[in-house]
Amino acid sequence: MSYAALNTTSVTGTAKTVASQATCRAVDQAIVAYVAQNSTVPTTIRQIKPFVKGDISAYRIVKGQAAGPGC
Repeated sequence: MSYAALNTTSVTGTAKTVASQATCRAVDQAIVAYVAQNSTVPTTIRQIKPFVKGDISAYRIVKGQAAGPGC
């Protein structure tokens, strides 16, 4: 039996943290949604926040594309 099976609180806590973080792909998709709605490229992460779920604070927009973890 593994330690993870005995300590479910630590496993579920980690899963929730990872699930709350957005991916590079999600940020890119939010940029596309922003452009579709506003006909202009966003320049800050704050502008795309309504289009993506999760924490996007580790990302930035560079030349109209997401830059950050996993990009």
